[in-house]
Amino acid sequence: MLDAIDTRLLAALQKDAHLTSQQLSEQLNLSASQAGRRRQRLEAEGYIEGYTARLNPSRLGLAVQGFVQVHLSTHGPEHSTSFARLVKTQPQITSAWTMTGDADYLLRVYCADLGALHQLIHDVLLPHVAVARVHSQIVMDQLKRDSPLPT
Repeated sequence: MLDAIDTRLLAALQKDAHLTSQQLSEQLNLSASQAGRRRQRLEAEGYIEGYTARLNPSRLGLAVQGFVQVHLSTHGPEHSTSFARLVKTQPQITSAWTMTGDADYLLRVYCADLGALHQLIHDVLLPHVAVARVHSQIVMDQLKRDSPLPT
């Protein structure tokens, strides 16, 4: 179970994963060793899955962000497994979800330009044997960045 201190520690780390045990201790009113042990426990228990850096897509030349809905023509374990493998091999696809509703999958993609998005859709996704159609939406502006999970 998480207590109030664990919740505050997780919130602090979501804002800045570089916080040292000393900095956490100051925010949580604990000793540095207590803060460090709590962080280690939360990591060991799987509350903290890892630490990453948030990169600026435009600085990396990724001018187009989009969402692609994928509709399958046929459903079965072999097609799902095959499509999942395809998704995992494409670095432009940064997130993928299976969905309820009309679309079977929702993909978040980052591409250098519209031509690269076109190529991903027409040369990679649509040729897959199970894909019936795709529907893409291009992000015009992102009002809210991926934010910390509520704790």
